[in-house]
Amino acid sequence: MASAPRIRFAARIANLPPYLFAELDKLRDARRAQGVDVISLGIGDPDLPTPAPVVEALARAARDPRNHRYPDYYGLEALRQAIAAWYQRRFGVTLDHRTEIVPLIGSKEGIAHLPLALVDPGDTVLMTDPGYPVYAIGTLLAGGESYRIPLRAADGWLPRLATIPAAVLARAQVLWICYPSNPTAAVAPFEFFAEAVTFARRHGLVVCQDAAYSEVTYDGYRCRSILEVPGAREVAVEFHSLSKTYNMTGWRIGWMAGNAAVVEALGRVKTNVDSGIFQAVQYAGIAAFEVAQSWIDERNRHLQRRRDRVVAALRRIGLAPEVPKASLYLWCPVPPRYGSIQFAKLLIDEAGVIVTPGVGFGPAGEGYFRISLTTPDDRLEEALHRLEALDF
Repeated sequence: MASAPRIRFAARIANLPPYLFAELDKLRDARRAQGVDVISLGIGDPDLPTPAPVVEALARAARDPRNHRYPDYYGLEALRQAIAAWYQRRFGVTLDHRTEIVPLIGSKEGIAHLPLALVDPGDTVLMTDPGYPVYAIGTLLAGGESYRIPLRAADGWLPRLATIPAAVLARAQVLWICYPSNPTAAVAPFEFFAEAVTFARRHGLVVCQDAAYSEVTYDGYRCRSILEVPGAREVAVEFHSLSKTYNMTGWRIGWMAGNAAVVEALGRVKTNVDSGIFQAVQYAGIAAFEVAQSWIDERNRHLQRRRDRVVAALRRIGLAPEVPKASLYLWCPVPPRYGSIQFAKLLIDEAGVIVTPGVGFGPAGEGYFRISLTTPDDRLEEALHRLEALDF
């Protein structure tokens, strides 16, 4: 019998690392197959339900045969209008819904595709480290090169933009930032957004602010938008999603807003690689923007109670978690003598609890681990009980 032909894969796939959270899922499934009752505190996937009016809007729209066909490539005009109206209410920012907003199949999709519109092979993309892995993955798929700006606790997990070498800046096209931060949960003062806009203008960059967690806040904190900075839309775009704001991770609906030329470029990529968001989901998204702020406030109070329980438990076992003002996460140094992967492995082996090792978000994340606050209360309490029983 003739041997099977050898399949040659593209170099970009050969160099593509496994996606961090897919690997955590594999680890979870393997341990469960061994009979372990695994509790995952890894991925930021809200366990609390989507608001009922959003579900009802989806059900109505899904029953309408007009929504069973291809959607408009650029999204329903009514959805783009709803996004623009939200920006006006929330941040006082006026956007042209026709030219400055592009709906996305979740913000992750747009983040991964944007380098195809902005980056040629050999161009450099600046990104914070630790940071969301898709910034580097999208860069790799576009043939670009990542330059990681290391973040430090002493700097409040903000990048020192002035430390980027001139030779790197000469090839740079894009600067990625994310505040509230994934994974560190740090927030950025408005002055930093103004600094990033000035820096981007000076060096001919597009600054991309990933604001997925802006509506998940605690202790009365209120996030601001980079698009509030005067002149920001000359150099900046902002990614948002309904995933974290309204507990809609599985619905896959988000958007990018800001610089009209960048919006058009990403839209052109998308018309060639996807066919838009299921129209019934778009109508559900419109309904989400009509949900009362009191719903968000109560959800945030629930998450804040979880945050406080986790912080207290970690302190009881001698750890020193940072107390976040926003996001779904706690960022905590690992105990002395442990690396982040070693510590995460200890927790799954000894307690059946999955946390995310900090190094999975970049080399500068070594020495930390991340806990998500999106585990149901009873399971979260069980996980904390198991951790408190360990001897580090």
